[in-house]
Amino acid sequence: MVDYIELAGLADKLFEISDDDDERLAEVLDTLDGEIREALLASDFLNAYQVFYYYFREVPDELTRERLQLHAASDLVRGVIIDEIDMFEVVFQMKDGDPIVLLTDGERVQAEFRGRGAYREMAGYLDEGWL
Repeated sequence: MVDYIELAGLADKLFEISDDDDERLAEVLDTLDGEIREALLASDFLNAYQVFYYYFREVPDELTRERLQLHAASDLVRGVIIDEIDMFEVVFQMKDGDPIVLLTDGERVQAEFRGRGAYREMAGYLDEGWL
């Protein structure tokens, strides 16, 4: 179990090292012990965008980025809406350490993609004219 105070100190050091550079932050996260990295990626010390970038290494459109930046990484357990298309929502979620991107109508999941390719796979799915 990772100590909360130590995790806070580590997060501060990571931000200092990365200097608000998403790619640099992801690279530094890659060097951490798995347990510590997972604790940070599920904490209130990082925001949901930083977790999104860590897993997908992509910069989404501005609205998606802003939505993610407004949520703590810990919110990803429940999921964060990153896009709305007609009556559907695209949700970024973390489950058991895996990034997941869902397309849902609010009641049922229409499509689900897991892993580091999930965001790109969802984009491809949406581009294929799923409606």
